[in-house]
Amino acid sequence: RPFCNPPKSFLRKRLLLSFPSYRCKVNHLIMKLATALAFIFAASTDAFTVTQVTGSASTALSAIPERRDAPPQLGNRIVSSNAPPPEYSSAPPPVRSTSAKTPDVTVQGGSLKTWAFSSPAVERVQVVLKTEGRPLDADVELWAGPDNTPHKMRVYVENGATRPFNAVMETPRGPNTVAVRNIGQLEFPMAAQIEAVSAAGPLGDMSRMDQGPMTIQGGALRTYPFDPQVESVQVLLKTDGRPLNARIELLQGPNNNKQVIELYTEDGLDRPFYAILETPGSGNVIRIVNTATVEFPLTCSCGAYKLGDKNSIDEMQPVISGYGAENRAGGGPDRDVFRYGGGPN
Repeated sequence: RPFCNPPKSFLRKRLLLSFPSYRCKVNHLIMKLATALAFIFAASTDAFTVTQVTGSASTALSAIPERRDAPPQLGNRIVSSNAPPPEYSSAPPPVRSTSAKTPDVTVQGGSLKTWAFSSPAVERVQVVLKTEGRPLDADVELWAGPDNTPHKMRVYVENGATRPFNAVMETPRGPNTVAVRNIGQLEFPMAAQIEAVSAAGPLGDMSRMDQGPMTIQGGALRTYPFDPQVESVQVLLKTDGRPLNARIELLQGPNNNKQVIELYTEDGLDRPFYAILETPGSGNVIRIVNTATVEFPLTCSCGAYKLGDKNSIDEMQPVISGYGAENRAGGGPDRDVFRYGGGPN
């Protein structure tokens, strides 16, 4: 008969009874052979493994990103958190001055430039835009993945040399890309500096925030006047996790906008907005407008960033369009004509 339907004979019963024992013996031999090979391989690679771990220990430790709660670092020197605060006229960390270390990149009118940060350790980026004295009109966007723009800014500055745009953008969970588009005409180029800064500590110095934090409801506005001795002002806007829509205006005179920033952030707690506005001359007022609806309030903190010595009346004069700070205090033959009115006969 075929094997698929054998008779219940003595031979078939013996095969069925002896097959499990043979299978167990074969499995036992295979396990012994595998154990012996594993011991031989481990003995041959033991020294190599110890050397590799010892050599890569320093590299692995240096690759760990800096924590947000770590004390700020200045070069190779670590600043203690118990150290006395710096002078009021000095610049607080982590924001650098407008003369960043990275070279200027010229962005012609109507063109687009991008800066990619592929490392997830980069969690904060400083954006500096300036011109040679001409107006500045640009769009600044943060790209986090395809078709995802969590942070947008529209920037207008009357004089990019006297009042350069200086802001800090949070870039958590990289990679991220910063895009700067010059939406002005071809006659109005600008220079851009994008640089990664330390994410240790909060944005700005809350001890210097003279006014704030203050809640601004949707559709409301707040104004912050400053003395002539204030050379620059720091502004911090954030929410409790809701989207942030606001407009920041620097006024010098009635309805005379020197700098306007329209910004959008999808999460005001994860990506707050921090900027430093230059305020030369006198009569400077910061106006914050919450352009969102009443369901989306924001928190604003505003205060002086840097103080200067302005003792004479000429140094306190407003900076008029076309005449920058270099034309004050005895600069330019037409200074008195421009100030008191009149013109050439």
